[in-house]
Amino acid sequence: MQIIYKYFDSLEQNQKEQLAGLEDLYFRWNQKINVISRKDIRNLYIHHVLHSLSIARVISFRPGTVIIDVGTGGGFPGIPLAILFPETRFLLVDSVTKKLIVVNAVIQALQLSNCEVRNNRIEDLEDKVDFIVSRAVTELSVLYAWTRKNIKPGGFNELSNGLLVLKGGDLSAELAGIKSDVKIFNLNNFFDERYFAGKKLIFMPV
Repeated sequence: MQIIYKYFDSLEQNQKEQLAGLEDLYFRWNQKINVISRKDIRNLYIHHVLHSLSIARVISFRPGTVIIDVGTGGGFPGIPLAILFPETRFLLVDSVTKKLIVVNAVIQALQLSNCEVRNNRIEDLEDKVDFIVSRAVTELSVLYAWTRKNIKPGGFNELSNGLLVLKGGDLSAELAGIKSDVKIFNLNNFFDERYFAGKKLIFMPV
């Protein structure tokens, strides 16, 4: 938990309590339904919470923003971002029902009133939102094709409406087929930890 304070030092007390509560919730639920690798659960705050919050190093979502977290899995990046931005609405979407049992339990335990969970494929959703966020669900061109219909044009945040995707490795092949003004943010510019070497945040406006 201290690693979060290192980079986010202006949290409200309620946010600190919610973020601290993630450890016990995920440790307990992960024993019943595996949403995080058993080897990786001890790295929860660096590999999952801080990684999710890296999006907040690029954009501070304004009140009233609506976001879909595609392929949320265990609730990342949606749940940490929902804690950080309580006046932003998050729609957490996944097609795997058992994962959403965990997501719903965490949301209810933390009383996150700005989160809604949907057991859907993104291709079937008709909701119109400001941003899509995701962590390495599929290739960028595929994700862009699936989700651009869900993103409203324009926007009122510091970035125009679009996709914010957390990825790693060499993305040149994935980016080659995308006809969008892509911006790439290297996460090791924000965080000192070795885990973030080679990890990136991709912004694709619609």
